[in-house]
Amino acid sequence: MHFRRHFIAALVGTAFACSSLHAAEPGISASEILIGSTQPFSGPASAYGSVGFATEGYFAKVNDEGGIHGRKLKLLALDDAFTPSKTVEQTRKLVEQDQVFLMFASQGTAANASVQKYLNAKKVPQLFVMSGSHVFQTPDKTPWTVPGLLSYYAESRAYATHILRNTPNAKVGVLFQNDDFGKDYLRGIKAGLGAQAAKLMVAEQSYELTDPTVDSQIVALRAAGVDTLVMGSLSKQTSQAIRKIHDLGWKPTIYLSYISAAVSPTLVNAGLEKSVGILTATVIKDPTDTRWHQDADYLEWLAWMKKYYPKGDLSNMSNVYAYVANNTMVHVLRVAGPNPTREEVLKRLTTLRNYAAPMLVPGVTLSFKPDDYTGFRRMQLQKFDGAKWVPVGEPIGDGT
Repeated sequence: MHFRRHFIAALVGTAFACSSLHAAEPGISASEILIGSTQPFSGPASAYGSVGFATEGYFAKVNDEGGIHGRKLKLLALDDAFTPSKTVEQTRKLVEQDQVFLMFASQGTAANASVQKYLNAKKVPQLFVMSGSHVFQTPDKTPWTVPGLLSYYAESRAYATHILRNTPNAKVGVLFQNDDFGKDYLRGIKAGLGAQAAKLMVAEQSYELTDPTVDSQIVALRAAGVDTLVMGSLSKQTSQAIRKIHDLGWKPTIYLSYISAAVSPTLVNAGLEKSVGILTATVIKDPTDTRWHQDADYLEWLAWMKKYYPKGDLSNMSNVYAYVANNTMVHVLRVAGPNPTREEVLKRLTTLRNYAAPMLVPGVTLSFKPDDYTGFRRMQLQKFDGAKWVPVGEPIGDGT
């Protein structure tokens, strides 16, 4: 009888200890890992909300396969309408009320910047931020924030390298969104052109996210004599710009931000025939490029899309970027062990080296260092042929 009592007491003590272990980290229970995200399901950037839906689909796939060390992944994705004040409200709810383990794949530069200090003060991982802005590559100041996309600055430096090699007498102009996102393209192109910047840069035009069109900016760039245009713009404004350029009969060489380079919706909305010849950079296997259609990565991605995100657009590259980010995040959670902590997950991600996530182009891998959060150093240039993006040369670096 005494043995039985002691045995039961031991079981209760063990259960309590396990419960305490799980309770030690917010968002971790014996059966679940709770992950938060803010997404523009509505508002001016709703086209990018597909990342939230794709993440739900990827988590469903992982859960069907047994989860992470026996735990299911659960996503709480809240709409912030791409509005920083709303991002703050929704992020606080996720952290303080819902007690998420970490924030993952939240969208937008201004939106993520609005909660960056808050999350770092709380030591809540802000991982795979869906922005390539330099403001998320400051591990000395905000170590809990790690970007998941190709750096806009590195991308535009690569465009500068390509311009100097191919059109050294170009007259370069930049259309950019007047925030940290757009200004990175202006900074990058000037840095990449180096000593030639003063000679080659002939015009800069910014726009506000709330501007109804960018028509006046395009007219001004043309009037300045620009023959090589770099665009650091979102999908809606990029479509408007391409249409206006065509309507003016203007034919500059265009380098387009990769985040707006999706055939659908950006180029479809602009007009595919009006988009021929545009250049962009990529780190992913473009789903519209038929050379990948018998590739094992693509076939696996396609099967996942059809089963877990059947409403998703197969030509939208955001669904590939989401797939890469999710695959990498799941890998990090697995190697963090059966009892993950926020600190361990951050450590595993920021020491990840040469990770070849499925759907990255050959020659491109994802690597971080504790003191350098620039995940991608190489990228593939590609040109639009009227139906799909086709590669230009071999993967190139950003010149650094």
